[in-house]
Amino acid sequence: MQAYTSDRFVLPLPPGHRFPMSKYALLRERVEALSPHIRLAEAPEAQEAELLLAHTPRYVSAVLQGLLSAAEQREIGFPWSAWMAERARRSVGASIAAARTALTEGVSANLAGGTHHASADKGSGFCVFNDVAVAARLMQAQWHQEHRQLLRVLVVDLDVHQGNGTADIFREDDTVFTFSMHGARNFPFRKVSSTLDVELEDGCDDRAYLAALDEALAEIAQRMKGKPPGLALYLAGADPHEGDRLGRLKLSADGLAERDRRVLSWLGKRRIPVALSMAGGYGQDIAVTVALQHRTLDLAAAAWSNWQAASLFK
Repeated sequence: MQAYTSDRFVLPLPPGHRFPMSKYALLRERVEALSPHIRLAEAPEAQEAELLLAHTPRYVSAVLQGLLSAAEQREIGFPWSAWMAERARRSVGASIAAARTALTEGVSANLAGGTHHASADKGSGFCVFNDVAVAARLMQAQWHQEHRQLLRVLVVDLDVHQGNGTADIFREDDTVFTFSMHGARNFPFRKVSSTLDVELEDGCDDRAYLAALDEALAEIAQRMKGKPPGLALYLAGADPHEGDRLGRLKLSADGLAERDRRVLSWLGKRRIPVALSMAGGYGQDIAVTVALQHRTLDLAAAAWSNWQAASLFK
């Protein structure tokens, strides 16, 4: 399976900052050491014209030229620097590359990404640009140009926090189905309605979580009947894990793995290509978060192998 990295582009953070920037390099190193079946490539830089597919000209210029106000930087949670802007562009570029690869190979991944709190005109919650939204819009434009057909997109957002920015960007766009399953009392405290939202109570365990997921996938299948998606973008957040500092749910490592298996199996059976992003993960022990995300990538690689095998018998 092909996957994309951007961890060489690290923004400087003040001492004690709570965002675990080191997890991206640690994840890449773990994949390199333990998963030779995953091919890694450095992400390309998202171009300004690509960012403008999901963001306003003023906001894109403010990020790229260092014109964000102090209030905007506080809402994002990162101080502006040229490295901050470059990292944001590379993270989007990785999701673009993963989506493009998924359309030809079935499954691909971004070892970062999932910046779902960024809306069209602002960033928020450690999210500068919305990589999923840019990738969705760009793939739709390129698919239409090449095939003269509509590409419907399904966003499966299983980060523990609601994908408010993604929901806002696609609020009036029925070609993108946004599904978010998240903690009801967690950030953001003002939610934006997705096409389908499933809210979970604090302390939700494996059994309740997986039951809710099965029910949601069944509803998506029913609601998209007759207009199936040609691409899925899966935010496979590690932050529903019981050891996450910000999650407030109680999923075990095995529960998270079963979540990934069910999503990937559901998509694979329907021959819906999928690009994964790692989204959130803020473990008390960052090594645990990295191990969880690595397991997700290995499961994605297995789904890629299944896709290739099925293609041989078509």
